[in-house]
Amino acid sequence: MRVIQNSLHDEVAAQLRERIFAGELSPGAFLDEVALSAQMKISRTPLREALKVLTAEGLVRHEPRRGCFVNQVTAQDLDEIFPVIALLEGRCAHEAALHASDADLLALQLLHDKLGRHAKARRINEYYAVNFEIHEAIIALAGNRWLAQVIGDLRKIVKLARLQQLHAPGRLEQSLAEHMAVFAALKARDAEGAEVAMRTHLTRQRTALRDLASSTKSRLA
Repeated sequence: MRVIQNSLHDEVAAQLRERIFAGELSPGAFLDEVALSAQMKISRTPLREALKVLTAEGLVRHEPRRGCFVNQVTAQDLDEIFPVIALLEGRCAHEAALHASDADLLALQLLHDKLGRHAKARRINEYYAVNFEIHEAIIALAGNRWLAQVIGDLRKIVKLARLQQLHAPGRLEQSLAEHMAVFAALKARDAEGAEVAMRTHLTRQRTALRDLASSTKSRLA
């Protein structure tokens, strides 16, 4: 019976997570347990367990005597998170350079070819999707489940901010060049070079987001 209950609250957590990422449950929104239970046709017990999961992930915050709210990611949060992700994914690139087989590198070559085509055609959504595949592939090649778990948790917080750094002027081309630098280091089995290139790539993402936020604020002023 416990397995069934765990399975249900995991499913509920997954549904709520997707609604948050889609913006259906917006940052700061109150999560009304009565209304959500009725919408999802479940009791409040699995819902509360699901909310605990999302709270642990940082997607939801619990306020005593008030309830649960969708978390809001601040600029300071991003300033603190990006250097950590850069360090962790940099280490993944280091390990991937040591462990990648010729077949692994061929698979990465195909992904980078697709990335280049999407960049040239300025298909930003498709570029994001392949970009994600490449990062996931490099994390997998590192072969360290603890790194993968922590990066996955931090990525959820970043995703909550609904960031669009590729819309910053010149960022798409810069991002592609950074990816190619990482891949060149991987092909050369240059672990140190791959680590530095990946850290640079992620650090520049934060810079691009900061610049985009500043230009948007200036236009609205």
